[in-house]
Amino acid sequence: MAYGLRSIGQVLAVLKEDFPDISISKIRFLESEGLIAPERAPSGYRRYAESDIARLRYILTVQKSHYLPLKVIREHLEAIDRGEDPPRLEPLTGGAAATVPAAQLAGNGQQRNTKRPIRITRRELLELSGLSEANLAELERHALVNPRRGTVYYGRDALTIAVAARKLAAYGMDARHLRVVKQAAEREVGLIEQAITPHLRRSQTSQQLSKEVMQLVMHAHAAIMRSTMPQ
Repeated sequence: MAYGLRSIGQVLAVLKEDFPDISISKIRFLESEGLIAPERAPSGYRRYAESDIARLRYILTVQKSHYLPLKVIREHLEAIDRGEDPPRLEPLTGGAAATVPAAQLAGNGQQRNTKRPIRITRRELLELSGLSEANLAELERHALVNPRRGTVYYGRDALTIAVAARKLAAYGMDARHLRVVKQAAEREVGLIEQAITPHLRRSQTSQQLSKEVMQLVMHAHAAIMRSTMPQ
């Protein structure tokens, strides 16, 4: 093996601590999408340089922290390949901003709005969430995850639900249990709609008002759950 090059198994070991969900199939999927291009030994085995590992780390970080679709990640990588700085993305929830070693990326790129809508394919949803095809089909059967209306693409909420479903499965909670959560959410939405109707004004749209009330209900809901859980 050439000096400094690693096998795919060694790359997996390097990344596993920071990205527990990484797998050989995931690395090969990213290669098939053209996001990484490791060298090939005469025997045909993949050989990864440190720059390949840094590239993988960047991809996995923006997927984990920002749920970026592969199309957007590819644009970031193309900017890096041109010698430009990729956007510096602040995490949606705690943790470090997405970075790769300074030798590959220098300076801070323009900050983008990380709350913008996302549009991902079914294949990307499976890869980003780590769900199996069967588990995703079960979520869809219970109307918990669906493509955006009139499209074949999934949005941020679908991805959030899919990730939560995968993690909750470790505690014995499946789509049937999440269906109960959906039913409770539907009742809360009905309550919000009933509450805001008398308060609609010309200066405030129904969407704006419902969003404000929804945020208050969500905060109350979380607080009630925390106070109800056994100490």
